[in-house]
Amino acid sequence: MADIVLITGLSGAGRSGVADVLEDLGWFVVDNLPTALIGTIVELAAKPNSGIERLALVAGRQHTEVLSKVGELRADGHDVRMVFLDASTPELVRRYDATRRRHPLADEAEGLVESIELERSTLAPVRDAADLVIDTSDLNVHQLKERIDHAFDAPTGSRLQVAVESFGFKHGLPLDADIVMDVRFLPNPHWDDALRPLTGHDPKVRDYVLETAIGSNFVDQFDGLLATLLPQYQAEGRSYLTVAIGCTGGRHRSVAIAEELASRLRGSGVAVTAVHRDLSR
Repeated sequence: MADIVLITGLSGAGRSGVADVLEDLGWFVVDNLPTALIGTIVELAAKPNSGIERLALVAGRQHTEVLSKVGELRADGHDVRMVFLDASTPELVRRYDATRRRHPLADEAEGLVESIELERSTLAPVRDAADLVIDTSDLNVHQLKERIDHAFDAPTGSRLQVAVESFGFKHGLPLDADIVMDVRFLPNPHWDDALRPLTGHDPKVRDYVLETAIGSNFVDQFDGLLATLLPQYQAEGRSYLTVAIGCTGGRHRSVAIAEELASRLRGSGVAVTAVHRDLSR
């Protein structure tokens, strides 16, 4: 098949939510699929009269067998992308407490946190092999939909797709970042009473951050570095790349820089979206 996506990840990290988004985008989705049936479903969907052009498989209780299944599909000539949904342990605990659901590994660990960490450790090889890792810890439904829309708005084998994500260091590093840049050295609008209530989307904040020698010089040089790096990532077979830009709170400097970089990359023909993780905090 020309386009197969396998959705995997930690329990509670949002696999079913991603399945809903893909279904809305016109994908044929099979949710909670046992690993042993992956090959069978692909074989049926690949038949000429199946009517299925884009297939999304949401793995059930994942194990490292997922990797061997993906390897088998690729060896048979299928184009397969693997997406891993991740989230921080405190956020997963909060979600399980809210839903009162039982963790799939509850019988193999002494408590919820231990179950989450056991699954995280077990699935580490799967995460490392994924084409795209999405940290859903701080994403609402609309933000998750935006990430999925961007990632799957073009067929596999197309150009590298880049997400430029702003964040605040005081809220923790993004789990899905491939490149992290700290911009806390730039002038901080937080200390200007007139700018503090605004965000990096506002032209006044943008000018405060970028219309300085250090801000302008930094963006020029980092943009040049990305222009060198992105073709190399694509040559290595990467389909997705997340560039994370961090300031203290994730509302001013990082947002302004992320928007400027995304604009420049877009102007260079890069498929890019800007994501602002901590803007509403």
